[in-house]
Amino acid sequence: MRYVGNMTDAPHILIVDDHREIRDAVSRYLERNGMRTSNARDAVEMDAKLKTGRFNLVVLDVMMPGEDGISVCRRLSAEGTVPILMLTALGEETDRIIGLEVGADDYLPKPFNPRELLARIKAILRRSGRAETHAGSLTSRRVHFAGWTLDTDRQNCATPTDARST
Repeated sequence: MRYVGNMTDAPHILIVDDHREIRDAVSRYLERNGMRTSNARDAVEMDAKLKTGRFNLVVLDVMMPGEDGISVCRRLSAEGTVPILMLTALGEETDRIIGLEVGADDYLPKPFNPRELLARIKAILRRSGRAETHAGSLTSRRVHFAGWTLDTDRQNCATPTDARST
């Protein structure tokens, strides 16, 4: 699945890792494969970006200064707003299990094959329903068609008459 057309239609991935080289390499690879990326070096930067932008997935390192990735994952998972892929040097079986138990959608240990990372991201986007674009932004829960409005958050479909009154 390659995303074509306007880059604003492409999935937006937030990469959170304290190593700039990793952030930059992952960003370049994902962008070459049709995705938009933003970077954060720690949980504080991540939180600021999450408040101001919309993201379809977070790629998250575990070992970061300040709040660690496990704590961040637990917090983001509790909010339930964005899928999480853990990308970390901690690759032992116990580490992977803990990452998945605290809410990661997937876990990929470093070193990693960039093509495998891309495949895992695409799989998460497919499962989360965020890979398809509709009218409006990717994270929008409203779809407009022929005057109708489908709001998946409220599980409501409004007729053209209903939509004008709201």
